Amino acid sequence: MSGVSPRMRAGRCRAQWRVLGCAVVSFMLAAAGQAQGQPAAEPIRLGVIEGFSGAFANAGESVARNLQFAINRVNARGGVRLPEGKRALSLVRFDSKGQTEEALVMLRAATDRRTPFVLQGNSSAVAAALIDAVARHNEREPGNRQLFLNYSAVDPALTNERCSFWHFRFDANAEMRMSALADALAGNPAVRRVYLINQDYSFGREVSRLARQAIKSRRPEVEIVGDELHPLGRIKDFAPYAAKIAQSGADTIVTGSWGNDLTQLVRAIREVGAPVNFYTFYGNSLGAPSAIGDAGVDRVRAVAEWHPNAGLPGADAIYRSFRASLQDQRDDYFNMRHVVMIEMLVAAIEEAGTTEALAVGRALEGRNQLAPPYEVTMRRDDHQLLTPLYVSVMARSGAGAGAGQPAGDKEVVRYDVEGSGFGFRTERFVPAAESAQAARCAMVRP
Repeated sequence: MSGVSPRMRAGRCRAQWRVLGCAVVSFMLAAAGQAQGQPAAEPIRLGVIEGFSGAFANAGESVARNLQFAINRVNARGGVRLPEGKRALSLVRFDSKGQTEEALVMLRAATDRRTPFVLQGNSSAVAAALIDAVARHNEREPGNRQLFLNYSAVDPALTNERCSFWHFRFDANAEMRMSALADALAGNPAVRRVYLINQDYSFGREVSRLARQAIKSRRPEVEIVGDELHPLGRIKDFAPYAAKIAQSGADTIVTGSWGNDLTQLVRAIREVGAPVNFYTFYGNSLGAPSAIGDAGVDRVRAVAEWHPNAGLPGADAIYRSFRASLQDQRDDYFNMRHVVMIEMLVAAIEEAGTTEALAVGRALEGRNQLAPPYEVTMRRDDHQLLTPLYVSVMARSGAGAGAGQPAGDKEVVRYDVEGSGFGFRTERFVPAAESAQAARCAMVRP
């Protein structure tokens, strides 16, 4: 250090010690983090392809909240255990604008980012396109393969005629849902005249077909007085549809419609004053209970894998945590299947010891996931989740429970939904073993 003053040498030494000290502290913190189970490696990317803008943006945002909550639960306990150490999960959003072609563009973007797991559910038409595109991509690029995890696209064909090794469905398909819903309908002697109204795409057409078939087999004396398909996400005013339903003399509507289409439909029905029952796939969600209000009490029914008043202790704890995480109670639309899906994925990754799609897919096949929140099985034959189902009916928050509840349900409707003042109580429970429908898949495995 010739030509450098003692004061300058001392300053440089202090600076070097500060750098060295920071490095030592960083190393110690990293080591401490690993010792405490905190993930230090690159996160595992989960790419969700949904409409975060457009007609169904609220449905996309609801999905993202559910997925992020499920991911946060995993990361809070240290992440995913792999041979090289624990890794966090990271949710990456890709906006499809609710369009099939845009979803395929977003899939390519996820592929370019080497995203091993692609998630989607709002639209069976989009899901069908993604199934084919993922299979083609995996054949072209075996070093960058992906699994497609589907949480709500329920057209039965997706795990039957169009089944793929690379696709796993974590929701009950439309056949399973309609069977449970039709059993509940068949037990209601007030149902005499039914109007079917659904969105005009593959899923809506399938719901219409299944409803006709199920009602005819269970209640052949019931009259179908209307069977209508409406454009998906393009109707601004459902008043003309509501007027037709009222004029038909229908006492019951059966619909698989979802999102703003369903909310606007039930609002229009309320405004014309038609005293109809609703048997729905999604009548417990995204503003529908608030839209129909008191007119829906004991009249609006929904079918799902779970609902907040089902009385399952493990699920209750998870739901309370989700509810506590919300800044706005209007965002309180929770699907327990998102938690089930993420937990099953994590378990499969840990069993495979890798995030490589083929290995994880093999670990998912046939997997039995124990509670909490409840027990499910991913059927190996077709990659359809076998899940319990509840048909629940709308009630005022705090109201007494009805007959037919499974053991463990509480006597009152403890939770409303979306801050509406209305909740749902169990009317019919279908165990997972009974909700299953026969598989029609000829699986081709890599």
